[in-house]
Amino acid sequence: YQLQPHFFFNSLNNIYSLVEVSPPQAQEAIHGLSKMMRYLLYETSRSTVGLDEEIRFITSYISLMKLRQTDKTRLEYHFPGEEAAHWGVAPLLFIPLIENAFKHGVSATKASEISFEMTLTGQQLLFVSINTNYAKADSDKSGSGIGLINLRKRLELLYHEDFSLTTKAENDSFVVR
Repeated sequence: YQLQPHFFFNSLNNIYSLVEVSPPQAQEAIHGLSKMMRYLLYETSRSTVGLDEEIRFITSYISLMKLRQTDKTRLEYHFPGEEAAHWGVAPLLFIPLIENAFKHGVSATKASEISFEMTLTGQQLLFVSINTNYAKADSDKSGSGIGLINLRKRLELLYHEDFSLTTKAENDSFVVR
C-alpha cells in the first residue's frame, strides 16, 4: 500500500519549479496531489474500492508523472468510462506497473513511449502496460524487481487463481498484462 516516497518528493519538486513558470498549473498540481493523498489516507484501507475511484487516482498519478517528462516521451492511456462504476477492485493494484513504466521506460535523451490500456469484458478486467525497454547498465542497482514480486504475491492472496500476470520484453518494449 505504499507509494515510493520519491514520487512525492519528485512531485513536490516539480510543483516547486512550476510556481515561478506557471502558477495556475502549480495550483492544479497541488490540488491533484492533495486529492491523491486523501485517497491514500481514507479510501485504500478498504478491501475493495470502486474501479472508477481507482481510475481517478491512476489518472491523477499519471498527470503528476507527466510533469517530469520531456517532449521526447509519448504517453497514451485509455481507461473504461461509466461502466467502471459497477466494478470493485483491490486498491492500488495498478500503481506498481505504472510506476515501473515511468521509472524504467523513459530516457532523458532518447525517444520513449508509454502506453496503458484497461478494458472490461464480461467478468474480466485486462490491464496492459507497454513501455520502451532501455537496457540497464550492470552498475545500475535500481529496480530490483521487488515491485512485480510483491504485486504477484498480493494478487495471489486476493484473487487466488483468478488472475494472470505476465511480463515480457519484446523488441524494444516491456509489456505487462
